[in-house]
Amino acid sequence: MTLPTPLHANQSVLDASPRGIRRWVPLIATIQGYRAGWLVKDLLAGIALTAILLPAGMGYAQAAGLPGICGLYATIVPLIVYAVLGPSRILVLGPDSALIALIAATVLPLAGGDPVRAVALAGMAAILSGLFCILAGIARFGFITDLLSKPIRYGYLNGIALTLMVSQLPKVMGFSVSGQTLTGTAAGLVQGLQGGRVNLTACAIGLACLVVILGFSRFAPRVPGVLIALVGATAGASLFGLAAQAGLAVVGPLPQGLPSFEIPAVSLHEASELVAGAVAIALVSFSDMSVLSRTYALRGGYKADSNQELVALGVANVLSGLFQGFAVSSSTSRTPVAEAAGARTQLTGLVGALCVALLLIFGPTLLQDLPEAALGAIVIAACIGLVEFAGVVRLYRMRRGEFALSIVCFLGVTLVGVIQGMFIAVGLALLAFIWRAWRPHDAILGRIDGIKGYHDLERHPEARQVPGLVLFRWDAPLFFANAAIFQERVLQAVAAAPTPTRWVVVAAEPVTDVDTTAADSLAELNEELQRAGIELRFAEMKGPVKDRLRKYGLFDAIGTESFFPTIGRAVTRYRETYEVDWLDWDESSGGTVTPSVGGCPQG
Repeated sequence: MTLPTPLHANQSVLDASPRGIRRWVPLIATIQGYRAGWLVKDLLAGIALTAILLPAGMGYAQAAGLPGICGLYATIVPLIVYAVLGPSRILVLGPDSALIALIAATVLPLAGGDPVRAVALAGMAAILSGLFCILAGIARFGFITDLLSKPIRYGYLNGIALTLMVSQLPKVMGFSVSGQTLTGTAAGLVQGLQGGRVNLTACAIGLACLVVILGFSRFAPRVPGVLIALVGATAGASLFGLAAQAGLAVVGPLPQGLPSFEIPAVSLHEASELVAGAVAIALVSFSDMSVLSRTYALRGGYKADSNQELVALGVANVLSGLFQGFAVSSSTSRTPVAEAAGARTQLTGLVGALCVALLLIFGPTLLQDLPEAALGAIVIAACIGLVEFAGVVRLYRMRRGEFALSIVCFLGVTLVGVIQGMFIAVGLALLAFIWRAWRPHDAILGRIDGIKGYHDLERHPEARQVPGLVLFRWDAPLFFANAAIFQERVLQAVAAAPTPTRWVVVAAEPVTDVDTTAADSLAELNEELQRAGIELRFAEMKGPVKDRLRKYGLFDAIGTESFFPTIGRAVTRYRETYEVDWLDWDESSGGTVTPSVGGCPQG
């Protein structure tokens, strides 16, 4: 794929980040660098984007158990906010399939079937998640999305896709179920099928819409299949009066006018119950957003500040919650639509927001005959796009542990709950990381004929050890959890050495940190080795780690002469100290090894 030409020829992804108010309000830079030739493209792209904003917003709102109008409110406000504060030039914010199940799992159990309560709770969840994002952005915590590794994202998205698809199947078939979990919804679906509750008209419309959307997506991706399905289903239902004649469930007239500012009426207890869900929403929404933002920044030849993305997302969510919307994220389906339509800047999003607002002001009845089965089909089509099968297969082939983590996350989301499943998977990922750091790989090093450097004896049994010298490598930071294991393994290496040990040299390049517990353990190890007549030395230790040892007083205690810049220097000093010669390598002899002159036995 050929990357598009950057918007500014003298701008690249290596540009310095903007400073001052231009950093916090990227719209200023957009206006200053705006070109007249972009105006028509942005306007047309905004109009084209509107065609998918309407059904997606309403469909995702209903999938979250909220009135469809909330999805349009959650479309207008975030688009405007992100146009002002967002660093990405064409990213589209709005209701997103990756968040819907999270929102439903957070809100619906507290709402108790009351749609008014559900709207208020969803608004407060959006405000809380937005505040978390703002605080994280100001504190420059953009890295927190690294907690959602690919295995977790695969499992989460696959679980979300299955949960949402099952939840929308009853709607496509023309009836409703009361279950709020995957198992409950699946049971209600089976009971509805067995009880003959299927509305054949709704089923035909839903399946037809699904075929149209997927067909155009597969064979003519530039054609707006969602718009065609939306217009066709609405026109058919209106023309033949299917709501009255066939009992077809339709959206009905939307409230006229724009959303009003309203602080959600939520008790302190309810707000505290929303905190865990709000954290999960913030984490998932920004994780999706950061990936998409970086992708389009690279393709557009500019740099998007991840911390500014957090702030923009946070403000968008806070204001969405204050204007009767719900939590939003970047859209992996609507952003490509904007790009394909020729969008150049965030003016595209402003035009889309304006078109949706005009519809609510002047034509709220235009969508009153839109079948709910069509909205269900739109959500199912989006969920099919979420499924990540190839990535999971790749994990299975490359690393079974990460594959298992993905499956655990998938099962947690589908069987235990969306929020619980995600936090279980994140917790397991952190435990796996701690386990690897707790018991890291270590190696005893030796020299191989004809190969520079020193190499792991387990991987290279032919390697030779210098008599009386143990070269030990520790492949992790030293901290409280692994300090005792480090000490134990060094002593084991000494005990297993083929000759009496005089020096232990720790190849410390992989050691990126030493905490106070590990420093005390090093001091104990040094004393124990000294009692046995063995000297402890270090090679290739990084400067910042040496600085920490100085603060601990350990650098001087061990001795400044005990730290060497390379392993080779340490070996040379050892040979000079004890007059031990190593094998001479005769390059001119084609790789033959000759015995040393100092009495060191060959091999």
